[in-house]
Amino acid sequence: MTGAQITELLAELQDMIMGSTLAKCALTDLGIQWAGWALAAAFRTEKFYDLAGSGTFILLAHLSRIWGGASHTRQKVQTGLVTAWGLRLGTFLFLRILKDGHDRRFNNVRDSPGTFFVYWSVQAAWIFMTLLPTLMLNTERRNVPLGPRDYIGWTVWGIGFATEAIADQQKWLFKRDPDNAGKFIQSGLWAYSRHPNYLGEILQWSGLWVSASSVMQGPQYLSVVSPLFVWFLLRYVSGIPILEKQALKKWGSEPAFQDYIKNTPLLWPWPKF
Repeated sequence: MTGAQITELLAELQDMIMGSTLAKCALTDLGIQWAGWALAAAFRTEKFYDLAGSGTFILLAHLSRIWGGASHTRQKVQTGLVTAWGLRLGTFLFLRILKDGHDRRFNNVRDSPGTFFVYWSVQAAWIFMTLLPTLMLNTERRNVPLGPRDYIGWTVWGIGFATEAIADQQKWLFKRDPDNAGKFIQSGLWAYSRHPNYLGEILQWSGLWVSASSVMQGPQYLSVVSPLFVWFLLRYVSGIPILEKQALKKWGSEPAFQDYIKNTPLLWPWPKF
């Protein structure tokens, strides 16, 4: 067997390993979300929906690194960043729903098992799609030296992590103050963006794709769909449109809110789009 044939065989074997790992991650993801749906439907509760989602992110990041069979610095850092994101956001959302007692997204859903199943299935798709660059990275055995894309990606992730965490904390403290009852937040990061927490979320997954792209080849670059998917979902589907509609319904007639809408960008501090 020639050297070229051996190289080709090893490449095919690597592709098989990668495909197998991605398939196992997808099945694990579905299994967890569907089990979560069964419990949630039985008890008619959405209280652990977000916790199950963030927990699955963390689990799949670590399992993909184990199943992928490689443990380079880039993969360790990437998995650690996903873990930090999941622990912070999952804990925050779980504490918030325990305090509020419910999630308004599920007001017309929790009593309908079929619709509830769709929500849990969509969460499974969101997890896999968003995590795809990390799953690909964790199945890559080539140890490419760390370079500019890694450090740029990790820096973008750090800015996003800080932005989301600070914005969440500012809003949490604002809502806890009795003097702010019935008011909308327009201070702190919320003075520069109407949804700074979502901006932070988009930046984090964009940064993780940039870092993971350091070892991508050919079709793997198509995993850029991950941060684009996060942006599209938050901007046009489940995040901003719902909150904007609720805010307009609640404060739309108030001059102060009208000024806030007029002078504060929807998402990005600049340019205004």
